[in-house]
Amino acid sequence: MQQTTYKKTPRLKFLVIVAVATSVILVFTITPWNIVPTLVTEDVRVIAVTDYGCVAESSMGHSVVVSDCRAGIGDLVSATFYVPAMDQNGYYDKIQDKLEMVNP
Repeated sequence: MQQTTYKKTPRLKFLVIVAVATSVILVFTITPWNIVPTLVTEDVRVIAVTDYGCVAESSMGHSVVVSDCRAGIGDLVSATFYVPAMDQNGYYDKIQDKLEMVNP
């Protein structure tokens, strides 16, 4: 009589392959490099003067607090601050362009 052996399927290898494929798809779909903050230095316009410094607005619309500021309202001062990378690389503009193509 011949003995039959059944080979077990390699479940661990299959799960690893699925996990790697899912992570690669998520990286290219979610694009985390668009969320990571980047350091920006630019001239900002002062909109208020407080006890802690000046509150200014950047060209991208971000409010920035500049400590040790002796400027008046409406003056330009140099500030360094963090913004999401998607504000710098035009990610929102690309999405808006795609939406305009879809909507008539």
